[in-house]
Amino acid sequence: MSEFKSGFVSIVGRPNVGKSTLLNRIIGQKIAIISDKPQTTRNNILGIYHARDLQMVFVDTPGIHRPFTKLGEVMMKSADSAMGDADAVLFLVEPTGGPGRTEEKIMDDLRRRSVPVILVINKIDKVKKDTLLPIIAAYQQAFDFADVFMISARQDDGVTALISALAERMPEGPMYFPEDAVTDQPERQVVAELVREKLLHLLEQEIPHGLAIEVFSMKEKEKLYDIEVNIYCERQSHKGIVIGKNGTVLKEAGSLARADIETMLGKKVLLKIWVKVKEDWRNREGLLRNFGYTAE
Repeated sequence: MSEFKSGFVSIVGRPNVGKSTLLNRIIGQKIAIISDKPQTTRNNILGIYHARDLQMVFVDTPGIHRPFTKLGEVMMKSADSAMGDADAVLFLVEPTGGPGRTEEKIMDDLRRRSVPVILVINKIDKVKKDTLLPIIAAYQQAFDFADVFMISARQDDGVTALISALAERMPEGPMYFPEDAVTDQPERQVVAELVREKLLHLLEQEIPHGLAIEVFSMKEKEKLYDIEVNIYCERQSHKGIVIGKNGTVLKEAGSLARADIETMLGKKVLLKIWVKVKEDWRNREGLLRNFGYTAE
């Protein structure tokens, strides 16, 4: 009888390097929202990969950045804790030259931990292959990586080889989650994130980062789910922008989110959304806890 292997793999890097895209690709379905805006991921998100005699738990962390709000501080504590509890760390970077200040900070943090770090250069579909060797050399000069992989998470190039290498590194261990589990996120949290994702795509500038989503009612009926959602913005002036002229932005966000939610739940969804104001909620610890943003 073969031994069962399991372990935790943290995915770290600056904002927008493709951490959530990679997690979704590995798991084979969408469990983390994606946006071209920085700081999309706010909490650590677990994605569970299953194979024969193997379970790997991937932790998608918030992008490493300098925090300017209490929410930002919580996000950085979450990322830091994930690096310390892993059996392996995937350090994602873009193929745009050697390490910058953010990458140097991440490597400084990783040097203090006795965990193998794998350098993953993502988005290689956007550059010529002959530009990658100098980038790899610059990173290897700065840090003693356990391995290096070049991938395109979006195009599924190199991801299978990365998974195989990680599987070899996993220790013997228990099955942490049931065989049919793909994430530890409650359905309500996934629904809230899907609504937030659509607003990130539809809204510009700073406004999307000042939004919190609360699913305050989710009832399963015979033929559909009845879901009620509050969107909280930080300023009264932002409320009208979120709603849009004649409700156009809110209607489009609701329509796009409903389609994804129906795919996830496998049933029709009646989605009702309201927009409310909670002044400066990103700096109010009580509201951060209420919205589920904690570093614990």
